[in-house]
Amino acid sequence: MFNHIARRLLHALPTLWLVATLTFILLRLAPGGPFDSEKQVHPTVRAQIEAHYGLDQPIYRQYLRFIGNLLQGDLGPSYKYEGWNVQEIIAQSAPVSLELGALALVVAIVVGMPLGVLASLRHHRPAESILMGIAMLGICLPAFVLGPLLLLVFSSSLDWFNPLGWNYPSDRVLPAFTLGLFYAAYIARLARSGMLDVMQHEYIRTARAKGLKESVIVCRHTLRTALYPVVAYIGPAVAGLISGSFVVETIFFIPGLGQFFVNSAFNRDYSMVVGTALFYALLIILFNLLVDIIQMWMNPRTRND
Repeated sequence: MFNHIARRLLHALPTLWLVATLTFILLRLAPGGPFDSEKQVHPTVRAQIEAHYGLDQPIYRQYLRFIGNLLQGDLGPSYKYEGWNVQEIIAQSAPVSLELGALALVVAIVVGMPLGVLASLRHHRPAESILMGIAMLGICLPAFVLGPLLLLVFSSSLDWFNPLGWNYPSDRVLPAFTLGLFYAAYIARLARSGMLDVMQHEYIRTARAKGLKESVIVCRHTLRTALYPVVAYIGPAVAGLISGSFVVETIFFIPGLGQFFVNSAFNRDYSMVVGTALFYALLIILFNLLVDIIQMWMNPRTRND
């Protein structure tokens, strides 16, 4: 397992370099720049600002300077948030986005797993169609539709939650459900198919022939194996939760990293966009590695290989 983790971490280095390089190149090819605005700036002043940040140099020199700073752990200053560097902005706002993603993942698992398991236990019955219909509802309602609907019902009509902000524990409820219900639907479908597949195995039939209770068969003999496809899905789900948080943070006005990323993309804040992209890429790599470790623990044959 240690060798596998070491190999994955070594493979992550060229991946992060490729993400940084592609993001750097695409930003330079996009029209506009970090100091373009509706207010006209005197050409001399603009030239001095660009010289201060090294943007007057050829692109290859900018790239070499960027890579050199990156190897030293320096993501550079933000061009739009004066007096802040990228590391400080990420350190301040990333915990909010990570908290939102973690809560949404909990919602996805807590809602999706019971729906899938119950649907598999009611196979070929009306209850299965109802439960999976509820799961399909989560797939059909993306975050930019579900979020305003939840705000309309639970904030405007019922006045149960604040419509905006991230100040109180109750402010986490609607954003977490908005982001998590979409993935709960997929987890429900995976849990159902995994349970149905495991229930066809001979050892499950043997356990039933011995007269074991259905609850014992499900909890002790079926659930762990059926969870394997769900665990495999967590890696891509985390990636979706991270990228999907941009929309949810905008809807609920949450001061997370997604807000900074969107604003920086519009403002051509080169260093902020590259730093945020690298941070998200690193998170996705680490979560995928964590999923691999969990799968090794759940499957002894994979662990021994």
